Amino acid sequence: MAATVHELVTRAPATAVAFAAPARPPLTYGRLADLLARTAERLARLGLGPGDRVAVVLPNGPEMAAAFVALAATVAVAPLNPAYREEEFDFYLGDLAARALVVPAGMETPAVTVARRRGIAVLRLSVPADAPAGVFGLEVEGPPPGPPRSPRLAAAGEVALILHTSGTTSRPKMVPLLHRNLTASARHIRDTLRLAPEDRCLQIMPLFHIHGLVAAVLASLAAGASLFLTPGFDAFRFVGWLGESGASWTTAVPTMYQAILARLRRHGAEGVRGRLRLLRSSSASLPPRVMRELEAIFGAPVIEAYGMTEAAHQMTSNPLPPGRRRPGTVGLPAGPEVRVADPEGRLLGPGGEGEVVISGPNVTPGYLDDPEANAAAFFEAEGRRWFRTGDLGRFDGDGYLTLVGRLKEIINRGGEKVAPLEVDNVLMEHPAVAQVVTFALPHPVLGEEVAAAVVPREGAAVDERELRAFAAARLADFKVPRRFVFVDEIPKGPTGKLQRIGLARRLGLT
Repeated sequence: MAATVHELVTRAPATAVAFAAPARPPLTYGRLADLLARTAERLARLGLGPGDRVAVVLPNGPEMAAAFVALAATVAVAPLNPAYREEEFDFYLGDLAARALVVPAGMETPAVTVARRRGIAVLRLSVPADAPAGVFGLEVEGPPPGPPRSPRLAAAGEVALILHTSGTTSRPKMVPLLHRNLTASARHIRDTLRLAPEDRCLQIMPLFHIHGLVAAVLASLAAGASLFLTPGFDAFRFVGWLGESGASWTTAVPTMYQAILARLRRHGAEGVRGRLRLLRSSSASLPPRVMRELEAIFGAPVIEAYGMTEAAHQMTSNPLPPGRRRPGTVGLPAGPEVRVADPEGRLLGPGGEGEVVISGPNVTPGYLDDPEANAAAFFEAEGRRWFRTGDLGRFDGDGYLTLVGRLKEIINRGGEKVAPLEVDNVLMEHPAVAQVVTFALPHPVLGEEVAAAVVPREGAAVDERELRAFAAARLADFKVPRRFVFVDEIPKGPTGKLQRIGLARRLGLT
């Protein structure tokens, strides 16, 4: 049983296809294993090895997938959203204490500006002409990060992946995932979906998120299966990719599926029925109506799952037929043990409503450099260590989990998670803003939209367009409020604390 990312690759037949991509020759498992070995040697010559943190800012596609797998086999890789602004890169690269940054050859991004300013080595990823999908080389810009060392692949108990997860404080937390966490989750997804070597995933998810990295890439590798790696989601190109790829399944967030359905309604759904064995949905709640329409058009089951970064993605999933799929639920435990608990940490039985808690081999050992967060997130019960997800839910008598709300204040904008205090802090820098609270506004498609209640400074004039432009210059697009409400006073709780939960209702917006 594979316990490291490297073992996921080397246990498949060398001649089997691992990666394919539009207009590219395929990459076999044997060539991918060679790429992992060459990358380990190259990193060692640059003074990098297990335990070192390497940030990656690359566009979606086969090189991003290959870089994730090849780097994670040796170092702790930290993929970052290419859409971040310079201020955001400055925070994330600093918080990571990254020793190197991987970016495309010939491309200038704000991340490079920050890396140079911070003295972080910049590694340029280049693609040889006519190379198979995913093959790349690395060249250092300037001096290497450190003296050469002997190459070594990371062990099962070492960190393979670091992702930031937004919390209700202004400082996002760093989630380290060990090799054994990632490989356990990859096996869980493989087994849930009954993935086999003949399967091929049409990969459309962003590869700086846990969903695409584990549910698409690593789960496929765990099955000895293949991926068709696209440049990213595009509803207009989805049907064409479906035909070109020969894919048997895909995984996406509900907003992507809704965009695909809208496209098919306008232009027809000829040629899609029967192409896929299954469609998987995760990262946000899937409306039952959307599930029904997808199944009717594609003639395949839609499998809704529930995951989060701290669990290396999957926690529960609806089963494949002949198992029963229950729209509106996130299914049955699918890997870790999943329970609900009361505020005192007592585990509840079926019908009891409480915080969803998890325990298992896929769960992170704990946030980096944040003992207070770890003390709040983990507890002991019934002889096991449990992680609090911050989600509120209940199990029915058949073991299906229904999520009924979130205890945390994170805004879930179509699967993109936004920390409202981070947005607050940016908007408070505007000279005309006296007070601001960012909150979730219900949205019919995204689930939640980012909104902000603003108290202007006395005598100052500011409008929605100006504040949106101000935020857009400092935040990734998905974090920028789409709705601003100007008020004389923001509602407060009994202790005088500004409250986000329920603010949309109190302001008369719902």
